[in-house]
Amino acid sequence: MYDNLIAGVPTDLWIGGAWRPSSDGSRFDVIDPATEAVITSVASGTVEDAKAAVEAAAAAGAEWAAKKPRERGEILRKAFELFTKESERFAKLITLENGKALPDSRGEVAYAAEFFRWFAEEGVRNLGQLYHAPSSGARIMVQHRPAGVACLVTPWNYPAAMATRKIAPALAAGCTVVLKPASETPLTMLALMPLLAEAGVPPGVVNVVPSRRSGAVVSAMLHDMRVRVVSFTGSTEVGVKLLREAADNVVRPAMELGGNAPFLVFEDADIDAAVDGAMIAKMRNQGEACTAANRFYVHEAVHDAFVDKLTARMAALKMGNGLDESVALGPLVNADTRDKVQELVDDAVAKGAKVTVGGRRPDGKGFFYPATVLTHIADDAKLLREEIFGPVAAIKTFRAEQEAIDAANATEYGLAAYLYTKDLSRGLRVSEKLDFGMIGLNRGLMSDPAAPFGGMKQSGLGREGAHEGLMEFLETQYVSVNW
Repeated sequence: MYDNLIAGVPTDLWIGGAWRPSSDGSRFDVIDPATEAVITSVASGTVEDAKAAVEAAAAAGAEWAAKKPRERGEILRKAFELFTKESERFAKLITLENGKALPDSRGEVAYAAEFFRWFAEEGVRNLGQLYHAPSSGARIMVQHRPAGVACLVTPWNYPAAMATRKIAPALAAGCTVVLKPASETPLTMLALMPLLAEAGVPPGVVNVVPSRRSGAVVSAMLHDMRVRVVSFTGSTEVGVKLLREAADNVVRPAMELGGNAPFLVFEDADIDAAVDGAMIAKMRNQGEACTAANRFYVHEAVHDAFVDKLTARMAALKMGNGLDESVALGPLVNADTRDKVQELVDDAVAKGAKVTVGGRRPDGKGFFYPATVLTHIADDAKLLREEIFGPVAAIKTFRAEQEAIDAANATEYGLAAYLYTKDLSRGLRVSEKLDFGMIGLNRGLMSDPAAPFGGMKQSGLGREGAHEGLMEFLETQYVSVNW
């Protein structure tokens, strides 16, 4: 039933510019979240395969690093063009393995492709410095060199964009990479590899090792001295474990971890605009995003109007198989994710929350959960402390500006926050007081390849995108010289 959608998609490991089975022949199934049917099976990499991939990346490293920045940029630009040309095929593939509705998948493909274009241009801006040492009078010459082999570990919620956001800056910097995609969604990256080869990426520069043995495979890479960068997107819990392992060989970490984004609506906000922004911030990718609005704090003067409008918009979303053009809300990625959402909703309701729409998983096949709005949330409800990662908006009221700021900051996470107000002075003042790496001020979407994406506190280390994303894959070298 899936032949026309996965035709031509490789299902083996991509190592050294060639497809190969896993060293022990093992494979794992990829599941369609909308039907729970098996789409296909994929080779499950072993520790030996991970070592082989690092070997291939290391062997290709010197030649790739020696290429002129413009040469690497032209290859990335070609990758952008080829990926964009095949955008519809990739959008359907993402929907097939991830579940998100086609409009979401199309948006992801466009976003993912843009990282190739951005870093095709940014890679030529690896600028150094030359200046006099104030005391000694020696010249201080500073340059930035490729760090080495990079281990990239990506999540299932954005199978294209989370990978290109790492691959593109690494290649622009002159690094080679080994990518370990999420086991739920390995097909998108495997399908991309022939396009990268066609774009001119040499064998061994990009390697892909899907695996159900993620911990052992990634650990093996982190304990190879040739691996000098680990870039991970995923939960804070896993990120902490990787940081501990990275410390053994002092591997440079770039971590984009969990979130618990607040969404503040002040009494002077344009409520229609705030609801529009809430639908984007909450419902993009069914709420399965680290940047998804998790906790809504709405001023008591506009609470009822906001709830009524948001409830109507959420109720109007058609839920179903994401491949159906009329569907706006696809399934969640797996049963565990769906069940966790239900658990958080049940906990909130048991503690007094009111459901204005949704709140109960449907019967039948597929990992579906309806768009849900909850009000009257108790302070000890688990969904105020934990990432919901689903289509649930939890709404509380506030009276004073500082009260909203304190509530927003009352989390160990610090990735994204949103606020709506017509008062620009207030918007900027509140933004500066929010302990989050990214702020959407009267906007429900802040992700952009030209912007430094990343968080504070337990939401991560480093930045992706912008010039900062390039610097994550570069080492600074200083030469002291007289002439």
